[in-house]
Amino acid sequence: MNALAIQDSINIQAREQLTADIFARYVQYIDASPKTIESYTRSIRQFIKWMIEQDIDQPTRADILRYRDEIKATHKPATVQAYIIALRQFFKWTEQEGLYKNIADNVKGAKLDQNRNHKKDALTSRQVKEILTSIERDTLQGKRDYAIVALAVTGGLRTIELQRANIEDIRTAGDSTVLYLQGKGREEKSEYVKLPAPVERAIRDYLKARGPAGATEPLFTCVSNRNTKGRMTTKSYSRLIKNTFIQAGYDSDRLTAHSLRHTAGTLNLLNGGSLEETQQLLRHSDINTTMIYLHHLDRANNQSEERIAGAIF
Repeated sequence: MNALAIQDSINIQAREQLTADIFARYVQYIDASPKTIESYTRSIRQFIKWMIEQDIDQPTRADILRYRDEIKATHKPATVQAYIIALRQFFKWTEQEGLYKNIADNVKGAKLDQNRNHKKDALTSRQVKEILTSIERDTLQGKRDYAIVALAVTGGLRTIELQRANIEDIRTAGDSTVLYLQGKGREEKSEYVKLPAPVERAIRDYLKARGPAGATEPLFTCVSNRNTKGRMTTKSYSRLIKNTFIQAGYDSDRLTAHSLRHTAGTLNLLNGGSLEETQQLLRHSDINTTMIYLHHLDRANNQSEERIAGAIF
């Protein structure tokens, strides 16, 4: 090996080590799950490998765009989206730390087919407010239904998580009241969602109206004469939530109980939540599942129609 080749090898090793050190700091910062770290590591290493192949020491925004266009030719849209999101998050952090400017800001990934990934629609914040307002809360059933919808939409709960919840699962974590959950495919209640004050009040209002109950009893129960205080089925939850939609004037095949989960993920991202926070909220084991929520937000944040309406009306 000649001197030039040796120096090139040293330079490559130095670049890899520098990047590894920076990425190790980044992983500590995001405090993510092992699967998320694995996904981000794979995505960023792919970009570093490409940089080395292109002999790039100081990447620019143009390099990010060229890299994206190249991987579009050989990777599926979902993979391209995952790679670009990882780079956006990484360079956002490097700029915050004063390590490197954010060259990936607002770089778009690949266009995904929303209908293919989400068969049900999310609700807007206005629609959720209208649904909650339409629920009469002067009866036990009304108090229960209001608490269920409020809990499901703020915590992104699945119907199976609602069905498995007991009164004793309301606990505390730090300075927050939380509800521990047994999620889909889980053996125990190891994850939780926080209960914002309005949601906790709604649940406690319902429990007070329901009367004395043991800690191991279901959090929400039937109110029918045939099965008073019995555990509700997942179908019962789906039907109950669907009926609250219809009552508020939102009757669509694309709006179901699962829409509240999509609503939680979408509203969290729209209101400043990070990808990792949304993954944790929705209890996704794979961050690529959470990324589905990101692809349509650029258009959702475009306020063109509101500006036009403001000029006219």
